[in-house]
Amino acid sequence: MGAKVEAAVASFREGFSCSQAILSAYGEELGLPRATALRAGAALGAGMGRPGAVCGAVSGALIVIGLRHGNTAVDKAAKEKNYLLARDFGDRFRLRNGALCCGELLGCDLATAEGAEAARQRRLFTEVCPRFVRDAAEILEE
Repeated sequence: MGAKVEAAVASFREGFSCSQAILSAYGEELGLPRATALRAGAALGAGMGRPGAVCGAVSGALIVIGLRHGNTAVDKAAKEKNYLLARDFGDRFRLRNGALCCGELLGCDLATAEGAEAARQRRLFTEVCPRFVRDAAEILEE
């Protein structure tokens, strides 16, 4: 697909979190310097800091949607459009992957040491998570 999709996956494989990978691939074109994008996404990986909540790739993509389409003045129609875009993204991601939350996507309770270790042992972060980053970026491109 596009260069941004590949940049997001490469950033993730480099060692950045899923949210950082998405934000850093799209941020600059939306006025967010790479370093700022990396900092902004730092706490969102592994389901918002490892409790297995919303996947960081999803969180990062929603921030990208907000940067692209978010309103800067009180505007109910613009707000509703942004919510519609966010819901559409979520629906499409869920259709591809079955869930939006890290714990469900990976089948591990990342909030526990045992669950996080199981995810590492099963190589989920290196073998499965790159697909979520790719999917999030591809949906943004579409």
